[in-house]
Amino acid sequence: METKTIFKRIIDREIPADIVYEDDRCLAFRDIQPQAPVHILVIPKKEIPSVNEVSESDENLVGHLFVVIAKLAEQLGLKSGYRVVVNCGPEAGQSVMHLHLHLLAGRRLNWPPG
Repeated sequence: METKTIFKRIIDREIPADIVYEDDRCLAFRDIQPQAPVHILVIPKKEIPSVNEVSESDENLVGHLFVVIAKLAEQLGLKSGYRVVVNCGPEAGQSVMHLHLHLLAGRRLNWPPG
């Protein structure tokens, strides 16, 4: 039996999270190790390990994740800007093999990242 990721366990309500948004396709919650004053993770409820496994059938779902980020940014009053980060693979910093988008804001975000 394959072990559930921490994100799947959050979706299944096996472990708690500070959920800020949920619908039938995705869940958004505050990161427990925030890298900015605002650090929210937006994840699909469908288990997709990374960007590499996104298929054409996921097109609407992935677009929906960005729509949710825009709604969250508006609700949170992120008028000065925000960053959306998606890590793909261990060398890029992906530590949970479940597609997730980081919404970061609340401080100056330097460029280049990393």
